[in-house]
Order: sequence, then C-alpha cells, then structure tokens
Amino acid sequence: MDDTALDDGALDDGALDDGALDDGALDGNAIGGLLIEVFGTEMTTAVATCGSCGAASQVAELVVYMPGLGTVVRCRSCDAMLMTFVQIRGVVCVDLEGLASLG
Repeated sequence: MDDTALDDGALDDGALDDGALDDGALDGNAIGGLLIEVFGTEMTTAVATCGSCGAASQVAELVVYMPGLGTVVRCRSCDAMLMTFVQIRGVVCVDLEGLASLG
C-alpha cells in the first residue's frame, strides 16, 4: 500500500492499493449462487490456480465482472481470464479454460 499525500497534507492510504478492485469489478463472493447452481456445492472457498501465472487463491478473492452478456472471472495477479459464464436459452454455459486447477 502506498501512502500518497493529498493537497491538504493528509495521506490517502488507498491511492495505489494493488488489492483494490477496478470500477465495476466485484470479488468472487458475487458469484456464489451461480457457482452453487453450476457445481452443486459452495465453491467460493475452493482454491483456483491460474493457468497463466500459477497464482493460487480462493474463488472469493478473484476479480469478477458481470456485464449484461455474461460473467467473467479474472486472476487478481495477472488479469488473465479464468472462468466465463453465459446463459443461453436458460442453460448456463461455462468455460474454465483459464484455470490450471479448481478444488
């Protein structure tokens, strides 16, 4: 975390916080219900390993984007796409190609 001085001399603790989420980004807890629907069990505490950089973290710690067309889950370390969920005609289609492992 970087403490950046503001114009009035106060410190802004979160100015360059690498752990902060971008605008519109959520954490993996936002897809807890979707994961139960797809996998039939609670998955936010499961460990996901990125296929690009090898970072391992709980699904709850991943970065989630939920635009109108589907849900995209990205690695917090390298921003690689790990999971994609799209609903087509009532069926949830899942792409887990970016994961090295999930368990």
